[in-house]
Amino acid sequence: MSFRHVLLAEWTKLRTVRGWVAGMAVVCFAVVGLGLLFATGSHSSCSRGPVEVPCPEPPTGPDGTAVDDRFYFVSMPLNGNGVITARVGSMTGRIRLPDATLGVRNVVSGVVPWAKAGLMVKASTEQGASYAAVMVTGAHGVRMQHDFTQDVAGSPGKVSAESPRWLRLSRERDTIVGEESSDGKRWTRVGTARLAGLPATVRVGLFAASPPDVRVETNPLGGTATAGRFSEVAALMDQVTVGGATSGKWQQNDIGVEYDADGTPHHPGGLARNGGTFAVTGTGDIAPNTAEGTVERTLTGSLIALVVAIVVAVLFVTAEYRRGLIRTTLLASPRRGRVLVAKAAVVGAATFAAGLVGAGVTVPLAVRILRGNGIFTLPVSTLTELRVIAGAAGVLAVSAVLALALGALFRRSAPAVIAAIVVLVVPYVLGTASILPDEVSRWLLRLTPAAGFAIQQSVPEYEQVISHYVPAMGYFPLPPWGGFAVLCAWAAVALGLAVRRLNGRDA
Repeated sequence: MSFRHVLLAEWTKLRTVRGWVAGMAVVCFAVVGLGLLFATGSHSSCSRGPVEVPCPEPPTGPDGTAVDDRFYFVSMPLNGNGVITARVGSMTGRIRLPDATLGVRNVVSGVVPWAKAGLMVKASTEQGASYAAVMVTGAHGVRMQHDFTQDVAGSPGKVSAESPRWLRLSRERDTIVGEESSDGKRWTRVGTARLAGLPATVRVGLFAASPPDVRVETNPLGGTATAGRFSEVAALMDQVTVGGATSGKWQQNDIGVEYDADGTPHHPGGLARNGGTFAVTGTGDIAPNTAEGTVERTLTGSLIALVVAIVVAVLFVTAEYRRGLIRTTLLASPRRGRVLVAKAAVVGAATFAAGLVGAGVTVPLAVRILRGNGIFTLPVSTLTELRVIAGAAGVLAVSAVLALALGALFRRSAPAVIAAIVVLVVPYVLGTASILPDEVSRWLLRLTPAAGFAIQQSVPEYEQVISHYVPAMGYFPLPPWGGFAVLCAWAAVALGLAVRRLNGRDA
């Protein structure tokens, strides 16, 4: 009997047992039903005084990425090519910590690591507009960043009155070059940015921003939670020169500032100027937005679907042992390993199809419902969305193959189902529930089959964004395809062991 005939025989077994077909339908409906239930039951609104209004959506950058674009900008128009130079003499700041005494604000001096100040060329003062900037930071030295996601490191070290840093930003058509110098004479290039579609007239000037101070708190069991608190930076800049076709008049913009109910700006930035010295104060950040919800959160039904897929896959092989039909199967196909591989191919393909339909329906529809309910979901590229959808189906399919292999090893349903849940579901729940210490969670999701869930992560880690990148926040320790490869390796090893045992003994 050829492998094609063995494959057809196994497919016939699967589709003629109503319980198994129903199980595959449940896999699909669990993903769809629970995902849409989550979306329809989620609502959000913001208050404007006594009135509830839809929450504003975050701005998006030139490539469609949701971004934070909140900073203080002192700029002038530049028509065509030009250059701006300045010396940064100091960076100071303040951070609000938890109040030690009720009603007494606990504000201390300090600068957060990714506080930034320097020079910027920006297409306009609109949030999300294309830009390039060269800057000094609180703890990451000189950097050149552009269009929110791109970041290049310059020289390390902090700026101070004893160790100032000269910065220079040059524009030639769509090309922006950032440079730095320790003495204003010998210049080193930090980076180059090409901003497609940059208008002829742009804004060029000085800026300052300071993202929230992120503190990690540990619970008694070792899990962690984070809190971001207000921070502010003040940068002293002088020896400012601007070359090119400019008006020579500085304009101040508190870009992205929020307003209280009485119309006053909340934590405004500012400028204090004394002749040629500019003291620019700012809050906020200029970076990708990682704080909003992600598309993969719509797949809340995947865990239930996974348990159902495990049960169906285990029964697909153990039912033959329980009823004594395995000998008949092996008589029809003496090449025993081929039988198990055919079973794995059939149950994997059926599970993948059910998961693909479920995820393909759920993700775009649930995202649309969430946005209609006032809950913003971080936009992703089409390729990333397809990876999340196909990845969710792939995790279910490969997990089903792993469960089938365990069924063939144990040859009894209950131990095989328990073993599959222990290696697949339990590590995922423990690793993402903020119960265990962060490093333990990371190792669980590196070494166990639950690493495969990394394929569903849609938002990457950004070095220039202060955040708590742990599994509980949706960030896996392995890259998407790396985590999926770990799951596949576990399934391959288990299937190999099952084939070896099957070759040794029928029952």
